[in-house]
Amino acid sequence: MPASPCRPAAVPYPPPARWALAAVATGAFCVQLDSFALNLALPVVRAALPGSATALPWVISGYLLAAGSLMPVAGRLGDLYGRRRMLLLGLALFGTAAALCALAPSLPLLVAARILQGAGGALIMPAGLALLTTSFPPGHGRRATGRALGLAGLATVCGPFLGGALAQAVSWRAVFWLTVPLTVAAALCARRAAESRDPAPGHRLDLPGAAAATGALVCLSRWVEHGAAWGWAAGAALLAAVFVRAERRSRAPLVDLALFRNRPYVRLTAAGAVANSATVALLFAVPLTLQEDRGLSVLGAGAAFLVPAAALAAGGPLAGRVRPAAAVPVMALCLAAAAATLWAACPGGGAGAATPALLTATTGAAAALGVAGGLALTGTQAVVHPARAGEASGVTKSALTVTAGLGLALTGAGAHPSLLGPAAVCLIASLVLALPLVPGGARALRGAARRRRGTGPASGG
Repeated sequence: MPASPCRPAAVPYPPPARWALAAVATGAFCVQLDSFALNLALPVVRAALPGSATALPWVISGYLLAAGSLMPVAGRLGDLYGRRRMLLLGLALFGTAAALCALAPSLPLLVAARILQGAGGALIMPAGLALLTTSFPPGHGRRATGRALGLAGLATVCGPFLGGALAQAVSWRAVFWLTVPLTVAAALCARRAAESRDPAPGHRLDLPGAAAATGALVCLSRWVEHGAAWGWAAGAALLAAVFVRAERRSRAPLVDLALFRNRPYVRLTAAGAVANSATVALLFAVPLTLQEDRGLSVLGAGAAFLVPAAALAAGGPLAGRVRPAAAVPVMALCLAAAAATLWAACPGGGAGAATPALLTATTGAAAALGVAGGLALTGTQAVVHPARAGEASGVTKSALTVTAGLGLALTGAGAHPSLLGPAAVCLIASLVLALPLVPGGARALRGAARRRRGTGPASGG
């Protein structure tokens, strides 16, 4: 039957593009699953493995630290040497490290394997997202990226409960054995995808910039996790200055500093970091409230959280349908909606003590944050040159990963965490995003700043 003249026929995607989508979606699912699957199983791991208790937090933070700090380097490696090649390397490293985690005889060796796994995840995400951007016809890469992010979002929410259930019913090692065949399947799909890279000849990896960027991100991550440790903050600032100096002198910089003059890119990345930290806070606070205050078991809390999990996962595909020109306004709207629903999910806010009301507010917050998180990646890829898509996705993913710990800091991370802090940050971010969209808004803001400094025109009275 011929296509209706009012609706254009669907674009038939080439097989290599479909294989790329399958590979990236499965790889992203594995990365997000193993980011959170051990959160509820850590007591079981501690009881099962010999080693100092001080090493236990590094099972989680070591993985996230390696992933967040190496993503800018990984993204640029994909641009230079092939995004499919780096995706395959990341999947091989991730799957091998997962098997090593499953076989680890002690806590120190488990931590070492987790750091290796984080390095594999750092290769998978930016290289995979850039591969999707370049594999699909113009304008269709966003939708493909949104679908991949939707599956990853499902793993983000279900990971803790799946990990806890496997730890109770089988073994905590089953969490890692689960990802091994998935990474193999993703690698087989990736082999059928088309290769893409930066077409500019003669570029090499900027080693001084890579070293400075990685070191700065490591210090920043440690400072975010331990806010009172100002030595880490000083180290991050010093290495960031070294990085900027190295990039200005490099003929082929790791990160083109012009990227930070791309206003839509910077605004979407910063807003995405806020949304991601609020998502982490939501995933921590609500399940804990369901278990500690409402008396649900781990599996009961997981079942109660299924609808919010679906709402968060649906955010990725919805973000993929947003036009690049509308990305910033939609991001501002999502953060405002997230602020309202996060406030409603607080025990002292609109949800009160009723579990249905709590879950309703949580579902609204998850939907808004899911779209905002997806926009941070689909929107930024749409406003940068495809030749440096890996570099841009690496910087964005690194920003989202490194700042994720701020969400826990804002909740208080105690026995009774609050979502008021994340709600306030989302509201402020939405207002900052929305102000330049209001006619005269940015001009009024600059005028107010001049008046505070006493440099503006005198006001009549």
